[in-house]
Amino acid sequence: MTTNRSMTRRRALGMLGAGTVALPFPLACSGLRAVRDPQPEDTPVHYATLATMARKIRTGEISSVALTKHMLDRISTVDRSLKSYQLVTAESALDEAAERDRETAKGRYRGPLHGIPIGIKDLLYTKGVPTLAGMKNLSGFLPAYDATVVEKLRGSGAVSLGKLALCEGAWAPYHPDFNVPVNPWDPKKWSGVSSSGSGVATAAGLCFGSIGTDTGGSIRYPSAANGCVGLKPTYGRVSRHGVFALAESMDHIGPMTRSVEDAAILFQAMAGFDPKDGTSLDLPVPDVTGTLKDGVKDLRLGLDRRYVTEGVDPEVTRAVLEAVKILENLGARLVDVKMPDNMNPPQVWYNIGAVEAFVANKSLYPSKADGFGPGFRSVLEYGRRVSGAQYAEAHRARNEVATRVNNVLSKVDCLICPSMSNPPRAASRDPRDQTAEEWARLNERDDYTKPYNFCGAPTLSVPSGFSKDGLPLSVQFVGSRLHEEKICRAGHAYEQATEWHRRHPDV
Repeated sequence: MTTNRSMTRRRALGMLGAGTVALPFPLACSGLRAVRDPQPEDTPVHYATLATMARKIRTGEISSVALTKHMLDRISTVDRSLKSYQLVTAESALDEAAERDRETAKGRYRGPLHGIPIGIKDLLYTKGVPTLAGMKNLSGFLPAYDATVVEKLRGSGAVSLGKLALCEGAWAPYHPDFNVPVNPWDPKKWSGVSSSGSGVATAAGLCFGSIGTDTGGSIRYPSAANGCVGLKPTYGRVSRHGVFALAESMDHIGPMTRSVEDAAILFQAMAGFDPKDGTSLDLPVPDVTGTLKDGVKDLRLGLDRRYVTEGVDPEVTRAVLEAVKILENLGARLVDVKMPDNMNPPQVWYNIGAVEAFVANKSLYPSKADGFGPGFRSVLEYGRRVSGAQYAEAHRARNEVATRVNNVLSKVDCLICPSMSNPPRAASRDPRDQTAEEWARLNERDDYTKPYNFCGAPTLSVPSGFSKDGLPLSVQFVGSRLHEEKICRAGHAYEQATEWHRRHPDV
């Protein structure tokens, strides 16, 4: 593993509360120059923000080919240990980058994603490229078309470096024959659930942004565990056409990045109505990037102190309350709210998710049951046994929770709470052997994630410090449906007032 002398856990601990960090800048390939802009001087190229590199490509200070080569070289070295990529598509990535450079030379600039190397979670269809969704049963599957999200990102000029690893079928745990992405801050700690490859690759500087999916926390958990930004948009904002479903009534697709601005850029490219997706919202997409600069003056920031304290690791609580103070100092107006009791009733999410997973995989299960790993196979078996009455009751309870949560969100512009209740923990044994129940215990409380899948509200996870052990902490902003711009304004203002998003793992 190469070392860029970025941020070790020990150095992170020693610099809590410190000012801007000056980081050494190794030039790993010709054609790359030091990134300056709003980031600390001498930030390694691979840890630069997407927005920073977009400006460099637009002005001709760097070529897409040089940048792509740099990232591919880094992946070939660093990802041997981190295992975030299921498949690296080096040849096609360089071809795409060369085409972007030719377009730049002709004066055709597609926008801030033009020539930017990104990673795609391996459950989004990519034409002619293996797409496995973490399932051995899909070995050899080559989609005949791109998912709408992939198509939009290509149209915006993004360069795909490859397909990122995930749990089997997007439900924990992993298939026993597949690699498990490794947390770059501590290889013994949890790297999150289904979008773990996306979180690891983004945090470790193996792409400038990635695509994740979230059915019950799979953008937020890996963002929190690996120390990056994750945006779960409003349900229906981003098309699910050409994406392997887990539980269609709760599946969301969103970006994972190293800054809120970068997440907004990817969101703008991905979002929008798609007639091929029956749940797609035919509504205008807000100008999220354009409103980031508006700040938080008079923004109504909702806080339930009991919700962010009880059953929450004290270090997580302190980080959330410190974020509240910072936002108040920036002009946000604190509003006390009371979150509903019993926001995540037992078995409700599981019954809905398991039934819908069974339906989504009916072409493979039970006909190819032996090809599934024991963890996901047990989920499908359970989903097949759930009765119609149990499924209906789960939806009744889900709708009740969703209504109560939406009532709270309607009273504020933005709710603040943890992304998860504790810093990333160590798995008790090989993650590929763990049961779904053991996976669930890696996070004490799911009522910071699943209720917002129930109601389809947008959420944003942002780095908020480090634990005493040097592990990332994360704060979550939640908004009313269709108000991605408000949570991004809050997240961006907090981010710019702190240094946490500029700290990187020492890989």
